[in-house]
Amino acid sequence: MLDQIKSGQGFIAALDQSGGSTPKALKGYGIEADAFSNDEEMFGLIHDMRSRIVTAPCFNGDKVIGAILFERTMDGEAGGKPVPALLWERGVVPFLKVDKGLEDEADGVQLMKANPGLDDLCARAVAMGVFGTKMRSVVNLANPAGVKAIVEQQFAEAARIAAHGLVPIIEPEVNIKSAERDAADRLLLNELLAALDAWTGAPVMLKLSLPTEAGLFQPLVDHPKVLRVVALSGGFARPEACVELAKNPGIIASFSRALLEDLRHQMSDDEFNSSLGGAINEIHAASVA
Repeated sequence: MLDQIKSGQGFIAALDQSGGSTPKALKGYGIEADAFSNDEEMFGLIHDMRSRIVTAPCFNGDKVIGAILFERTMDGEAGGKPVPALLWERGVVPFLKVDKGLEDEADGVQLMKANPGLDDLCARAVAMGVFGTKMRSVVNLANPAGVKAIVEQQFAEAARIAAHGLVPIIEPEVNIKSAERDAADRLLLNELLAALDAWTGAPVMLKLSLPTEAGLFQPLVDHPKVLRVVALSGGFARPEACVELAKNPGIIASFSRALLEDLRHQMSDDEFNSSLGGAINEIHAASVA
């Protein structure tokens, strides 16, 4: 798994929409809110969607080197097998989203909510054959105190995760709609470099918004304590996300909406597989450009 993530020529699929974002993801897939009456039915429908994706012929380690899962997806089955096991059989390295959502904005950022169950969740992930984790916080403004607090929290949680032998993906997302986006990118770069220089554990991964200035995050790509830098689509539609990604050598995609945006529940299997395969090819090409 380490070799696949370090050297694989592909991208990481983000299949980790959680409670708050699930209705929107289902709507994009062509399933309206009146199709389910409670959370169990909603999560069942999103699991069916994810199962259809991960069992598609084109979803394999040739171009998709990893996939980030929601906790319920990790615990579920696809193709008659536990999802992490199925993924790795196909050469796709399983990751798990572990954060519990965002706090209200303060100092221009949204920290992660407290996560007292993190160690138990990490232990379960290890038992399921998961390789690493992902946790997200958000930078809305170029506030030095806020950006510093984001990075400090991310690396503190990363230390807890790494203690279980898992590779943490640190995701301090810069809001691409922020009027202070470029300044926030630069503050974040400096704080990440300082935190990495002080980091004493095994290499971590970074998941970042694509920078306003192409190539700005090259020092992170080249850093010896960074296993891989991946990019979120952040609200860009797939064509624009791929154009921006290709401007940043060494960074690969970890897209969610941009990967799934053309898929619909009503498609035949041939239509579904063709559409997913086209998206995978497009994102793969931008990742290895």
